[in-house]
Amino acid sequence: MAQYTRIEVAREMGKTGIVPVFYNGDPEICKNVIRACYDGGIRVFEFTNRGDFASLVFAEVNRWAIRELPGMILGVGSILDAGTASMFIALGANFIVSPALDEGMASVCNKRKILWAPGCGSVTEIVRAHELGAEIVKIFPGQEVGGPEFVKAVLGPMPWTSMMPTGGVSPDEDNLREWFKAGVFCVGMGSRLFPAESVKSGDYAAITKICADSLSIVRKIRTQN
Repeated sequence: MAQYTRIEVAREMGKTGIVPVFYNGDPEICKNVIRACYDGGIRVFEFTNRGDFASLVFAEVNRWAIRELPGMILGVGSILDAGTASMFIALGANFIVSPALDEGMASVCNKRKILWAPGCGSVTEIVRAHELGAEIVKIFPGQEVGGPEFVKAVLGPMPWTSMMPTGGVSPDEDNLREWFKAGVFCVGMGSRLFPAESVKSGDYAAITKICADSLSIVRKIRTQN
């Protein structure tokens, strides 16, 4: 069962501003990466449903996070169908993120009051996602569908839209400034937040620093806007 309501998740996503996106088949590596993000100030984390037995990895990691990292909200991304969404919800996922707009997932998540962030690449998809109850829409792939200019264009006629681009987001100030000045609600960030060499060598302190620095940049940008 989810530990947080969809409203609590949405508020924390907006407050934090950055949602890390990560997967590894080794539960211990996942735990170390999540703790590194937590130590850097992150409080929302998207576990990516990618490899074989990913659900079993998530089950172990989520139980651990509930016990060891108070306030950390774990959800699952790369979900493509209602059945898989149901499985991860049963394992305690606090939110579900998809690269696509699937109406079956909306029904499953809404019944359990779980935040559902569908992937959208057009105004029509965003409007349909709103009709289906999505509080936050994932803009995917973020850069390829138009980048920050797409975000600004959407907010013109629909200023109530809360967008989370994933793809084309990096932890450097120029990139983050471009997205947040365009009006994003938060951003999803994957490999650029977790340098492969840092994960491979176990240099989790480096990940903590990247997270802390990125959050500091976001706070500064928001203060200036």
